[in-house]
Amino acid sequence: MTTTSRYRAAARMIAAIGAVSLAAACSGNGGTTGTTGATGGGGYPDRNITIVVPFSAGGPTDTVTRLIAEPMAAKLGTKVVVQNVEGAGGTVGAGEVSRAEPDGYTVLMHHIGMSTAPALYQDLGYKPLESFQTVGLVTEVPMTVVARKDFAPATLKDLVAHVKANAGKVTLANAGIGAASHLCGLLFQTAAGVKLQEVPYEGTGPALTDLVGGQVDFMCDQTTNTSGQITAGEVKAYAVTTPERVKSMPDLPTTTEAGLPQLQVSVWHGLYVPAGTPQDVVQKLSEALKTALADQKVVDQMAKLGTAPVPAEDATPQAHRTKLEEQLGTWAKVIADAGVKAS
Repeated sequence: MTTTSRYRAAARMIAAIGAVSLAAACSGNGGTTGTTGATGGGGYPDRNITIVVPFSAGGPTDTVTRLIAEPMAAKLGTKVVVQNVEGAGGTVGAGEVSRAEPDGYTVLMHHIGMSTAPALYQDLGYKPLESFQTVGLVTEVPMTVVARKDFAPATLKDLVAHVKANAGKVTLANAGIGAASHLCGLLFQTAAGVKLQEVPYEGTGPALTDLVGGQVDFMCDQTTNTSGQITAGEVKAYAVTTPERVKSMPDLPTTTEAGLPQLQVSVWHGLYVPAGTPQDVVQKLSEALKTALADQKVVDQMAKLGTAPVPAEDATPQAHRTKLEEQLGTWAKVIADAGVKAS
């Protein structure tokens, strides 16, 4: 089964949970979940809420969004429509939400790319801290360092030594500039003190497919994309890039355990609304998010994807904003040092 097929299968499985179904458009670029019940008194919400995912359907961010959409809809008492607006590393969809009416009916699900876009794009069209109101963090997905299964290095230390000795020959795949796999790859090169030949793809699926097929040497990507291939033995796994091991892959060491503690990164996701959205509306969305993240079905499905919901105290506007501020500073330096710019 290809990576894209695995994602689509996961999305279908998630959509089938509970009594509410996702009604996806034939293009796969949208879906609806939730109940049709309206809130009393004409208060918010009294119509459908749209969560914009700025990436393709079936990908990691889309999968996480559809997973939390159902319990959020049940809490809010309305329908939640998931709409994919992809392009330019997530900036097209984010830009659309930044210009939407600030009434709580247009919500954005974005990942770590919200904090890297200002350093990558010269004409972004929005400012993360000024154009949006944070709603709450959702999950932090670990990354994994994986290689084609016949790649010579046996351990992460061996990999570092190998790429240093063969920098001009080793290929490092990613899903394009600004993608999580690209950012993790930049950190790997910084930590290892080497500059490698990067091979960008139009998405994570094609990159991992070519890795499994042996066309590229190694890459760094989310557990939600690599766990299936790791457990099936289709790729060689070296480490997970978080302080603790992943429960679904207990034998996979952390980068610290494997000898490269400088490589620490996770792909955090959060919900946003346009700046100016009333605070009581933001609070209702945040409470619905907390309810969704406490849902046992969500917890179980996230565990199967190699991740977990954030603690309740992090699913808040302030905790989310603090994270965004910190990450903007971190990635501005990393990207500037790497000399990377998106066209």
